[in-house]
Amino acid sequence: MTVLQTKQLTLTPCTPDDSADFIALESDPAVMRFLNGGHAVGKEESDPDATFLMPRGTEPYVWTMRRTATGTFVGWICLWPETATLAELGYRLRQAEWGHGFASESAAALVNWGFEYAGYDTITACTMAVNHPSRRVMEKLGMRHTRTVAVSGPDIFPGCEQGEVWYELNRADWKGG
Repeated sequence: MTVLQTKQLTLTPCTPDDSADFIALESDPAVMRFLNGGHAVGKEESDPDATFLMPRGTEPYVWTMRRTATGTFVGWICLWPETATLAELGYRLRQAEWGHGFASESAAALVNWGFEYAGYDTITACTMAVNHPSRRVMEKLGMRHTRTVAVSGPDIFPGCEQGEVWYELNRADWKGG
């Protein structure tokens, strides 16, 4: 994996040194709101069968986002290969970093890397239908909504009845980051 540089961020492959930052991120109910209804997930509570990624610093395809100027932890982002030509984009940011454009900025850099260097033909992403900020990030990337699926399971919370939305972007439609 490569170190990626954006206007404000440095994205580095995650390491075990990032574990405490990742765990702190999952301890924030606001961050976890659209993943499990806002239940903080501590180090001891990590569920290996969770339906969402909870990195600990050893996962391939996960980059740590830090502000370039200060080294402040912003969050993590991943481009997880599903096949040789298809990858799923995911990201999670500290609440204090919301609203600064970091999700869009880092996602554009990673999608560009995925198409230009990793050789993916299609990149997907999903979120809860009610997670409008995350949907906006996907739309800014040029992704298009492809389907909405029903949500079921142990972590049902308000908004789940609207389902989970999937977005997709093909290499041919990518405008570059």
